[in-house]
Amino acid sequence: MKKTGFFIGLLALSANLFGQSAPKPYGALPTAAQLKWHEMEMYCLIHFGANTYLDHEWGYGDEDPNLVNPVQFDARQIVGAAKAGGFKGVIVVAKHHDGLCLWPSKTTTHNISQSKWKNGKGDILKEYQLACEQLGMKLGVYCSPWDRNNPEYGKPTYLDIYRRQLKELYSNYGPLFTSWHDGANGGSGYYGGANETRSIDRTTYYDWDSTWNITRTMQPDAVIFGDVGPGSRWLGNEEGKTSTTCWATYTPEAPEEGRRPANGYVKSELGIEGTRHGKYWLPAECDVPIRPGWFYHTSQNPQVKTPSELLDLYFETVGRGASLDLGLSPDQRGLLNDIDVASLKGLGDLLRKTFAVNLAKQATVTASNIRGNNSTEYGPQQVLDADRYSYWATDDEVTTASLTLDLHGAKTFNIIRIRENIKLGQRIDSVGVDIMKNGSWTSIGGATSIGANRLIRLDKNVTTDKIRIRVYAPVSITVSDIGLYKEPPHIKAPMIKREKSGMVTIYSEQSTAPIYYTLDGSEPTLKSPVYKHPFSFADGGTIKARSASKALMGDIKTRIYGIGKKGWKVIEAPLNSHADNVIDEDEHTDWNTLTPGLAGKIPVDVAIDMGATHLIKAFTYLPRQDKQDEGLIGKYAFYISQDGRNWEKARAGDFHNIEANPVQQLVILDHPVKARYFKFSALHINEGDGVAVAELGIITR
Repeated sequence: MKKTGFFIGLLALSANLFGQSAPKPYGALPTAAQLKWHEMEMYCLIHFGANTYLDHEWGYGDEDPNLVNPVQFDARQIVGAAKAGGFKGVIVVAKHHDGLCLWPSKTTTHNISQSKWKNGKGDILKEYQLACEQLGMKLGVYCSPWDRNNPEYGKPTYLDIYRRQLKELYSNYGPLFTSWHDGANGGSGYYGGANETRSIDRTTYYDWDSTWNITRTMQPDAVIFGDVGPGSRWLGNEEGKTSTTCWATYTPEAPEEGRRPANGYVKSELGIEGTRHGKYWLPAECDVPIRPGWFYHTSQNPQVKTPSELLDLYFETVGRGASLDLGLSPDQRGLLNDIDVASLKGLGDLLRKTFAVNLAKQATVTASNIRGNNSTEYGPQQVLDADRYSYWATDDEVTTASLTLDLHGAKTFNIIRIRENIKLGQRIDSVGVDIMKNGSWTSIGGATSIGANRLIRLDKNVTTDKIRIRVYAPVSITVSDIGLYKEPPHIKAPMIKREKSGMVTIYSEQSTAPIYYTLDGSEPTLKSPVYKHPFSFADGGTIKARSASKALMGDIKTRIYGIGKKGWKVIEAPLNSHADNVIDEDEHTDWNTLTPGLAGKIPVDVAIDMGATHLIKAFTYLPRQDKQDEGLIGKYAFYISQDGRNWEKARAGDFHNIEANPVQQLVILDHPVKARYFKFSALHINEGDGVAVAELGIITR
């Protein structure tokens, strides 16, 4: 007892000597699993299955498992490419909405054991698990709650099946860093041959609280992703970027009175910014595919995001305290395409070069206030050590303070990294950054919502020998890390635009270097033609362009154009709907029937005279591009005609996932067809009472 009293007395004496003990935690706090999730920063989401072989995004549920035969499947190639890009883990889509399980599940015969691959003895999940273990990567799983194959879906009995699937995944594939639960739930499907639409109450059907307790029990280190958490939240889009302010705390709101926020039923737009002083620690995950779609489509090979585009996404997600979840899509062989592999490596190279050297590492740091004058525990030097959770702190009453870094000589940088000790909550409201210039302080930037990680990316390099960070918070301040970095020179891909006349313009908003281009699909080099003035490209084809010099080759921009629309005419459409906008080559204008007097009529048709007969290989549909959901089309049909009166159906189908990913849709025909006229028919509008279509077109090559 005497020893205990002595130590208590010593602690009290220490607190008196140094003024204050550690700051009290503020607001919602992260769990141990969420802390590890934050430290990962970015990972990949891998989509592969029957859709890969059918050129679909969503399967109906009646697909034959025999379609899936990735004869060259190599999980190490895929996981290794992700690692080369700087990613720390992969999430495998073990079951998508079509219900096909990529592991030999005992819950359904609709699984990988019914495929030709490895004579039915294969297990795709196991191979990913082994690859992750070998390459030092973490593994997560995605198991779609919606199952368009299972005859029990929509009934109480399905919930037991779904939970048994989760238990199989949690039991047999090692420790998981996340369990990913999609918000797409209920609708049309095969359902064992019923071929019907089944509606569920997304709020109650899955009994999420009980279902997620299985995850917490069997995989306690797995962060649970859902639209509203409970471990990490969806942003509400699949663009892979947050708002400039992005809080890690969040209070979900129900979309309407009488409904509770739930997976698949939430005001998703609220997830972008989060909630200052939110009730829960629910950081944002930003999911975005490396291609326009989540599954592999050969037609999207030219549309793989470039290294510079991926780096922009990194700064707009990880750089704002969120995570980057990049979608990868192996092809029919079971491998990533070489284009995707090269882009991932390019991103990894840029990240490694950017963060190789912290230019502030040898700085002398002074603070306007130190908590209790205790420099050992809370001094400003803590922001330069290797510990993410050691920190500089201020006294309780000091909520505005600053750090000054003497760099001991001029340093040139364009990235400022600031982190909080989030074990004590998200405390900081904002920061301002100044540099010493000509003997006085000059502001160069600032940021809000610091949290686990904030990267302030400057428009240009700055050079100084002193930098000051001004910090504002509602409570005492804790800053755990400050870094200064220099993003290496790299040239973004130029822009390529074509007018209705067929004239093409190529330009760069970043570089003054010459732009080299090709028209035959080959990679531009310094020996390729140099762009000097607009040129005609009315017949369509593939244009590739890059800015380049002898010292630095820029990223490549690829555009595939159908035949030019000069001379095209709209011959049938609702009056006053501005139907000419679908053939004006301007994505910012719409054919629109959402206005009074036009709304409510289904189907909605527009017919086009191309002025001459063409051999059509594919149609294109570009949804409205203003980030609004009204008028997006779920079901469609394309018709062709030689005379504009007698029509033949060329293709009909669904535009899946169009709200979350409103990119150009390519409708490839089974066989090329000749026609002078084509008609587009909107058969089902997902939201709203009319259509809003930016562009329609054809592909002839």
